[in-house]
Amino acid sequence: MRGFFAMISCWVLLASVAGAKEEVVLGLSRNTVSITTNFDGSEILVFGAVKRETPIPAGSDLEVIVTVAGPSYPVLVRRKEKRFGIWVNTDAVEVDRAPSFYAINTSGPLDDILSAVEDQRHKITIPQAIRSVGAPQSISDAGAFTQSLIRIRKKSNLYQRNEGAVTVEEQTLFRTSVTLPAALTEGGYDTRIYLMRGGSVVAQYETIIDVRKVGLERWLFKLSREQSLIYGLLSLAIAIAAGWGASAVFGLLRR
Repeated sequence: MRGFFAMISCWVLLASVAGAKEEVVLGLSRNTVSITTNFDGSEILVFGAVKRETPIPAGSDLEVIVTVAGPSYPVLVRRKEKRFGIWVNTDAVEVDRAPSFYAINTSGPLDDILSAVEDQRHKITIPQAIRSVGAPQSISDAGAFTQSLIRIRKKSNLYQRNEGAVTVEEQTLFRTSVTLPAALTEGGYDTRIYLMRGGSVVAQYETIIDVRKVGLERWLFKLSREQSLIYGLLSLAIAIAAGWGASAVFGLLRR
């Protein structure tokens, strides 16, 4: 009987060790970003630690991936072709959902620390974060439209892939910084941290960075959405006043 209970105790101990998890304890330098009239971008410091109740697992080093995704919306991507010396729109594909901003920071080469299976499961890389279900039957290269969208937004710094940007110390502490450009869409920015071992996700953590317009920028935004007629009349009045003011100034200079 003692041998039986001893065997059961050993089994429970081994099961608890095998099932031991690594958890993320996260910190942000700020969890809100205020967009004002003179907003020219921001930088968010992401730092944290790995909480574990057992020794560091042997066999593979800990890698960390940090992603920040802005609100997603449908996007119509058009193809332009030069015909008779003029660039004209030809084909068009609507991408079902694409994040307005997406940054992925990693502690190592992305292709080495993330397997294709895990990427498809967790939607970590930029192509996986974009949802494009179907395209017109007349278009045989629908994937090219998604790649064009990625290329355009990379040039605007709205899509970022920063390999080696996450610093990991003693397989426990990590930190990185995410640069947010000036052209931000208002809303919640999903921030995810993935702990990786051997190409697989062993733990993840998610939080939200709140990006909001404030002050005059917020007032004008709400006015344009809720009182479009008043917003249009106000814009027209400002344009007339600016034109009249410029004409008066030039008239005085000529004298």
